[in-house]
Amino acid sequence: MTGETPRKTGVILLNKPYGVLSQFTDERQGEPRPTLADFVDAPGYYPAGRLDFDSEGLMVLTNDGRLQARIANPRFKLTKTYLVQVEGEPDDEPLRLLREGVRLKDGITQPAAVERIADPMLWPRDPPIRVRKSIPDSWLRLTISEGRNRQVRRMTAAVGHPTLRLVRWAVGDWTIDGLPPGEWRSA
Repeated sequence: MTGETPRKTGVILLNKPYGVLSQFTDERQGEPRPTLADFVDAPGYYPAGRLDFDSEGLMVLTNDGRLQARIANPRFKLTKTYLVQVEGEPDDEPLRLLREGVRLKDGITQPAAVERIADPMLWPRDPPIRVRKSIPDSWLRLTISEGRNRQVRRMTAAVGHPTLRLVRWAVGDWTIDGLPPGEWRSA
């Protein structure tokens, strides 16, 4: 025993805006990019997993290394749910492919839960997505339990419906429901 009081495990839920790195520092040379440090001032907390620079939504941060590893490691199959705006209007075939597993360059994905949804009531994205008058877009709710690099974007592109906007809505039971972009709360 060191005589220290054990630190209580803490969890922070952040709604990461578009164009923010999912880390606290930017190692790239040149013009600095926004990082988690611009939104969260909580020493000792670290992200449990990543979210692409061009994706938005839920990031879970914790001060517990074991919990961090459990959340981030695909072996524990913690689900991640995304609201995905895609190019076009997928019919049953692309959805079937997503539900069965999609062949990507790094192998076949695990089956995803996916459904078409009405346009969700989300905050405006800055900058807005590109809109093409001749090509409609639509929204999907897609849940996966893997964590491959840019997996959701690669899956939707593989079935012929590239992702235009990607918002991670939930990780396990944690969600960003009611949490504005750039804001965080303790869980």
